[in-house]
Amino acid sequence: MGPSEDHTRPDGTDDLTVEALGNISEALEAVEIARGHLYTFHRLSGTADFTLGKGVRQLREAGHSDLADRFERELVGRNVLEGRWTFQIVEEYDDGYYTLFKSLEKIARDALVEGRRHLYEAELKEGRRTHGRDGHEARPGS
Repeated sequence: MGPSEDHTRPDGTDDLTVEALGNISEALEAVEIARGHLYTFHRLSGTADFTLGKGVRQLREAGHSDLADRFERELVGRNVLEGRWTFQIVEEYDDGYYTLFKSLEKIARDALVEGRRHLYEAELKEGRRTHGRDGHEARPGS
Protein backbone atom coordinates (compact mmCIF):
# COMPACT_ATOMS: atom_id res chain seq x y z
CA MET A 1 0.00 0.00 0.00
CA GLY A 2 1.35 3.41 -0.96
CA PRO A 3 0.83 6.86 0.50
CA SER A 4 -2.65 8.18 1.22
CA GLU A 5 -4.37 10.40 -1.34
CA ASP A 6 -3.61 13.37 0.94
CA HIS A 7 0.09 12.74 0.27
CA THR A 8 -0.11 12.06 -3.47
CA ARG A 9 0.14 14.85 -6.00
CA PRO A 10 -3.01 15.58 -7.99
CA ASP A 11 -2.93 14.53 -11.65
CA GLY A 12 -1.17 17.06 -13.84
CA THR A 13 0.94 18.59 -11.05
CA ASP A 14 4.49 19.12 -12.28
CA ASP A 15 7.73 18.53 -10.36
CA LEU A 16 8.63 22.22 -10.14
CA THR A 17 5.30 23.07 -8.51
CA VAL A 18 5.76 20.33 -5.91
CA GLU A 19 9.34 21.51 -5.29
CA ALA A 20 8.25 25.14 -5.00
CA LEU A 21 5.54 24.27 -2.49
CA GLY A 22 8.07 22.15 -0.62
CA ASN A 23 10.39 25.14 -0.33
CA ILE A 24 7.55 27.37 0.83
CA SER A 25 6.61 24.74 3.41
CA GLU A 26 10.23 24.53 4.56
CA ALA A 27 10.32 28.32 4.90
CA LEU A 28 7.12 28.18 6.96
CA GLU A 29 8.73 25.59 9.23
CA ALA A 30 11.62 28.04 9.79
CA VAL A 31 9.07 30.77 10.60
CA GLU A 32 7.41 28.42 13.11
CA ILE A 33 10.79 27.87 14.79
CA ALA A 34 11.49 31.62 14.78
CA ARG A 35 8.05 32.18 16.34
CA GLY A 36 8.90 29.65 19.03
CA HIS A 37 12.12 31.50 19.74
CA LEU A 38 10.17 34.74 19.91
CA TYR A 39 7.91 33.19 22.55
CA THR A 40 11.04 31.95 24.34
CA PHE A 41 12.39 35.53 24.25
CA HIS A 42 9.05 36.71 25.67
CA ARG A 43 9.13 34.19 28.52
CA LEU A 44 12.80 34.72 29.35
CA SER A 45 12.44 38.51 29.32
CA GLY A 46 9.51 38.29 31.74
CA THR A 47 11.41 35.89 33.98
CA ALA A 48 14.42 38.23 33.94
CA ASP A 49 12.29 41.22 34.94
CA PHE A 50 10.70 39.37 37.89
CA THR A 51 14.07 37.96 38.99
CA LEU A 52 15.58 41.43 38.70
CA GLY A 53 12.78 42.71 40.93
CA LYS A 54 13.69 40.12 43.54
CA GLY A 55 17.37 41.14 43.36
CA VAL A 56 16.43 44.80 43.71
CA ARG A 57 14.35 44.02 46.84
CA GLN A 58 17.32 42.14 48.26
CA LEU A 59 19.64 45.09 47.53
CA ARG A 60 17.22 47.33 49.41
CA GLU A 61 17.03 44.90 52.36
CA ALA A 62 20.84 44.77 52.42
CA GLY A 63 20.93 48.56 52.84
CA HIS A 64 21.79 49.57 49.26
CA SER A 65 18.72 51.76 48.73
CA ASP A 66 20.30 54.21 46.27
CA LEU A 67 21.37 51.44 43.91
CA ALA A 68 18.05 49.61 44.37
CA ASP A 69 16.19 52.83 43.55
CA ARG A 70 18.19 53.30 40.38
CA PHE A 71 17.49 49.73 39.16
CA GLU A 72 13.82 50.14 39.99
CA ARG A 73 13.55 53.51 38.30
CA GLU A 74 15.57 52.70 35.17
CA LEU A 75 15.20 48.99 34.48
CA VAL A 76 12.42 47.13 36.34
CA GLY A 77 9.38 47.03 34.04
CA ARG A 78 11.18 48.85 31.23
CA ASN A 79 10.09 48.42 27.62
CA VAL A 80 12.39 46.07 25.67
CA LEU A 81 11.75 48.07 22.48
CA GLU A 82 10.33 51.55 22.19
CA GLY A 83 6.82 51.47 23.63
CA ARG A 84 6.71 47.68 23.77
CA TRP A 85 6.95 44.89 26.23
CA THR A 86 7.57 41.48 24.69
CA PHE A 87 3.88 40.49 24.61
CA GLN A 88 3.29 43.38 22.23
CA ILE A 89 6.13 42.23 19.98
CA VAL A 90 4.70 38.69 19.93
CA GLU A 91 1.21 39.98 19.11
CA GLU A 92 2.47 42.19 16.29
CA TYR A 93 4.49 39.33 14.78
CA ASP A 94 1.59 36.88 15.10
CA ASP A 95 -1.01 39.26 13.68
CA GLY A 96 1.20 40.49 10.83
CA TYR A 97 4.01 38.47 9.29
CA TYR A 98 3.13 35.07 10.76
CA THR A 99 -0.58 35.20 9.91
CA LEU A 100 0.11 36.44 6.37
CA PHE A 101 2.74 33.74 5.78
CA LYS A 102 0.42 30.94 6.94
CA SER A 103 -2.45 32.34 4.88
CA LEU A 104 -0.45 32.65 1.64
CA GLU A 105 1.07 29.19 2.05
CA LYS A 106 -2.44 27.70 2.40
CA ILE A 107 -3.74 29.74 -0.54
CA ALA A 108 -0.92 28.34 -2.71
CA ARG A 109 -1.60 24.73 -1.64
CA ASP A 110 -5.34 25.14 -2.17
CA ALA A 111 -4.83 26.65 -5.63
CA LEU A 112 -2.16 24.26 -6.87
CA VAL A 113 -2.51 20.87 -5.15
CA GLU A 114 -6.04 20.72 -3.71
CA GLY A 115 -4.75 21.81 -0.30
CA ARG A 116 -2.51 18.78 0.12
CA ARG A 117 0.41 19.20 2.49
CA HIS A 118 3.97 17.86 2.47
CA LEU A 119 3.84 16.39 -1.03
CA TYR A 120 7.55 16.96 -1.54
CA GLU A 121 8.38 15.11 1.69
CA ALA A 122 5.89 12.33 0.93
CA GLU A 123 7.59 11.75 -2.40
CA LEU A 124 10.99 11.74 -0.72
CA LYS A 125 9.70 9.10 1.68
CA GLU A 126 8.40 6.96 -1.19
CA GLY A 127 11.75 7.13 -2.90
CA ARG A 128 13.79 6.33 0.22
CA ARG A 129 11.76 3.70 2.05
CA THR A 130 12.25 -0.03 1.47
CA HIS A 131 8.87 -1.18 0.15
CA GLY A 132 7.47 -4.23 1.93
CA ARG A 133 9.85 -4.02 4.90
CA ASP A 134 8.66 -3.60 8.52
CA GLY A 135 9.26 -0.09 9.72
CA HIS A 136 9.13 1.27 6.18
CA GLU A 137 5.34 1.39 5.70
CA ALA A 138 3.92 4.23 3.63
CA ARG A 139 1.41 5.10 6.35
CA PRO A 140 0.07 3.80 9.65
CA GLY A 141 -1.88 0.55 9.50
CA SER A 142 -0.57 -0.53 6.12
